[in-house]
Amino acid sequence: MPTPAPGFAADIRPLFRERDRRAMTFRFDLWDHADVTAHAADILESVAGGDMPCDGAWPEDRVALFRRWVEGGCQP
Repeated sequence: MPTPAPGFAADIRPLFRERDRRAMTFRFDLWDHADVTAHAADILESVAGGDMPCDGAWPEDRVALFRRWVEGGCQP
């Protein structure tokens, strides 16, 4: 049985802490589906490279979840 594509509200938004959101408000809102979708490629590059969040790299399972969301069309 195929795994359903992740959604923003249930799967992606909870990955970003309040601290992450505050750190990025100068550029976009990490809790806003439209903003994250618009910057998804850059965010994926940053989390995959360990540059985001600023206080430590995400574990691979989080990066993989975000990648699946992006590749699945950034579902709401």
